[in-house]
Amino acid sequence: MTRKISLILISAAAILALSACSKKTPPAVNPTVKDAPAATAQASASSSSGMSAEDSAAAAEKLAAEKLERDRAHLEEMINKIMNDEVYFDFDRSELTESARELLTEVGNMLIKEPRFVITVGGHTDARGTEDYNMVLGSKRAEKVKEFLVAYGVKADRLETISYGKEQPKVEGQTEEAYAQNRRANFKVSVSKK
Repeated sequence: MTRKISLILISAAAILALSACSKKTPPAVNPTVKDAPAATAQASASSSSGMSAEDSAAAAEKLAAEKLERDRAHLEEMINKIMNDEVYFDFDRSELTESARELLTEVGNMLIKEPRFVITVGGHTDARGTEDYNMVLGSKRAEKVKEFLVAYGVKADRLETISYGKEQPKVEGQTEEAYAQNRRANFKVSVSKK
């Protein structure tokens, strides 16, 4: 048995010696390097930094998760900002005031930056007047907001309007201060999956 192992070892050594003596192809002087796939580039980067491929993949996954969380937090901040903004109107009016135009310019900028947002503009009135009259006035207020945003550059198909009339007061009461808070248009935001 030991003789067979010796013969196998001698044969293997002879094959190695012969293959080492065989003619080698010369190295290319100017080899062309093709773009390496991301995984190969990542593996070479990790090997040069001493990280294993698994550690590198975990680090890349962590970075991607952190970026996703930052993006989510930014979207949430924008949505909250838009939903907290309200456009106020003068008594029995649907025309936009100068402060309303300034606020809508900010909202318009956010909507242009984030094309996934779809907005519902709700028009509201104070408690004075008939229900029918207030529904029409609330609709006019919502439409004025939409018209401004479309003229500003927001696509019309991203904007919907609805009138609540006097049905959803922000502030209860029959004082001028309460009425002024209820004469408004507000926003609801949904995120399109486009």
